[in-house]
Amino acid sequence: MARCGPTGAELAAARNQLIDDVLPADGEPLTVLFSGINPGLYSAATGYHFARPGNRFWPALYRSGFTDRLLSPAEQHLLPGLGLGITNLASRATARADELTDEELRAGHARLTALAGLHRPAYVAIAGVTAYRTAFGHRKAQIGPQDEPLGPSRLWVLPNPSGLNAGWPLDRIVAEFTRLREAATDLVA
Repeated sequence: MARCGPTGAELAAARNQLIDDVLPADGEPLTVLFSGINPGLYSAATGYHFARPGNRFWPALYRSGFTDRLLSPAEQHLLPGLGLGITNLASRATARADELTDEELRAGHARLTALAGLHRPAYVAIAGVTAYRTAFGHRKAQIGPQDEPLGPSRLWVLPNPSGLNAGWPLDRIVAEFTRLREAATDLVA
């Protein structure tokens, strides 16, 4: 029988590991840089962002029109050719986002600012309002476009696509991704 994912030992070994960003080559266009909170153990074990079965990032990306077909996490390398990228607020892998310290999230703000300055995406989209509130110090921030820019980029907060985020069914997540895609398309058109 073929193995479907990482073993328990592989997941345990992935704790505190890092995962590479998915970014275009220097000078290539970047319309939206998506930022997760941090890699989960499944993602760190596989090397792919939003890789855990049940994560709704890839279906939302497709259903909102960012991609013309449903990509698998293993196809993340195709995103830069579409003007898209992926990073994380915090780099180290944990089983749960609540294992991160506030300091790690605040350091993510500085890291995203530097990435935005280097790659100049039209939008930086952070998937997770609670982490955004901590990282950016905006305790009352809501899902959607933010007034504050991030360097040369506009800032958007998306719902966390984790399957554990039961308050946001896929259709609502897709609606937010669609709003972002439409705004980004209008901005770069």
